[in-house]
Amino acid sequence: MRTIIVTTAVAVAIASSARADDGDPADDFPPVETLNRPADGYRGIWYMNQPSGDEYVYKYSGGLGTYCAKHRPFAVYSPQAGKTFFCYGGTTADSHRRLLHMVSYYDHRTGKVPRPTILLDKHTSDAHDNPVISIDDRGHIWIFSTSHGTSRPSFIHRSERPFDIRSFQRVRAIQTDGTRRIPITNFSYMQVWHVPQHGFVCFFTRYGDPVARTLCFMTSRDGVTWSPTRRLAVIGEGHYQISAVGKRRAGSAFNYHPRNKGLNWRTNLYYVETHDFGASWHAADGSPLDLPLETVRNKALVHDYAAEGLNVYLKDIRYDGNDRPVILYVTSPGYQAGPANDPRTWTTARWTGTKWEIRPAMTSDNNYDMGSLWIDADGTWRIIAPTETGPQAYNPGGEVAMWTSSDQGATWQKTRQLTFGSPRNHTYVRRPVNAHAGFYALWADGHGRRPSLSRLYFCDRHGTVRILPRQMTSPMMTPRIADLKKTEEDTEP
Repeated sequence: MRTIIVTTAVAVAIASSARADDGDPADDFPPVETLNRPADGYRGIWYMNQPSGDEYVYKYSGGLGTYCAKHRPFAVYSPQAGKTFFCYGGTTADSHRRLLHMVSYYDHRTGKVPRPTILLDKHTSDAHDNPVISIDDRGHIWIFSTSHGTSRPSFIHRSERPFDIRSFQRVRAIQTDGTRRIPITNFSYMQVWHVPQHGFVCFFTRYGDPVARTLCFMTSRDGVTWSPTRRLAVIGEGHYQISAVGKRRAGSAFNYHPRNKGLNWRTNLYYVETHDFGASWHAADGSPLDLPLETVRNKALVHDYAAEGLNVYLKDIRYDGNDRPVILYVTSPGYQAGPANDPRTWTTARWTGTKWEIRPAMTSDNNYDMGSLWIDADGTWRIIAPTETGPQAYNPGGEVAMWTSSDQGATWQKTRQLTFGSPRNHTYVRRPVNAHAGFYALWADGHGRRPSLSRLYFCDRHGTVRILPRQMTSPMMTPRIADLKKTEEDTEP
């Protein structure tokens, strides 16, 4: 992938972008209070979407501090610092639903975590506004604070010091478009990847530009000055996407919303990639693509699920040892919770070099059961996901299991169940960038049918689960191993 060239010096750009937010109407950047305040514990947000009027109560709900699949990444391991830095949607001690953007790390040398930093109050209960994280070449931590649509602004922050979560500065990022300098103040479903020695690659969504959910792409050398937005797809009513960066490419897998069926319907599977930071785009077989894609049938189509009457729910995408894409997703006949829309089939689509090889893996009981895919150096595939029925059956999440495949997804074995006997469903298991064996996956729990507290968890590569402390009794604490035979009731407010 080629270098992105911008002329603005990083140090000067950050300094000039960090002036105080004075709320001047002439200022195109919305004001925000950067809190930079330590919290006294790790508390995830509880969120629900669309009451359903049945026993499942909501279309989806639960402890969604690491939601959603179209936000990525939530964690990055830094070998230089010996730490896994992570962010999540948190909340206050007296609320389950007030969204705070939180940043922290796990120190692999000491096995401890600090008090998390409260970066900002997003002034919403909507977990679609959860943040994502990245780390640049100098070790500065970047937090991209997303928005669900256009009703709230989005923000970018950068740590004042490398590998330090205690203080962040607001970055007033701009896009250059000819002679215009356009403030970046709104983005949804942000997916930000830092490519060493090159800069940032971002896949994101814009609402109503021109369709309900327009897939977009932009790049930046320094995080301050960004390329013009490149629209990737505008089929039907729009799309959801998941993205990844490989050794020599960046790519996006996405579905689409058929017209006149409503945005709960999403079907088909597509894939596009770039080898040159967005200058040109191709299908997996190298066929050039003229973007944005506008027609349902095009060269990027991986599989026509509309013909089978199936919805497609995207989970993860990785590049294998040959730098070829592997996509993880769930199919089902409908969007509503409950057994009527079984089976929810976990599926992989692997590009072999000549064709897409599509294989079913396992099943679970909700469309919004979300897990991640790891591909080891020896070729072992690993899925960690809430595939097992939890205490709130047919609501999002459940009990977490680890599955492995040694034959590129042809067969799967459940090698370990990580949680069991839980009082709340575990949801949205996330894979860190450059995942370290000691902090291999991050997720949260929450009751599937009513507001509840939400705890945050991580596991190591062997599947040992630890709980991040909801109440910090000292500045640094060792997360305890989860006693999964002992029920933890909702005793906190």
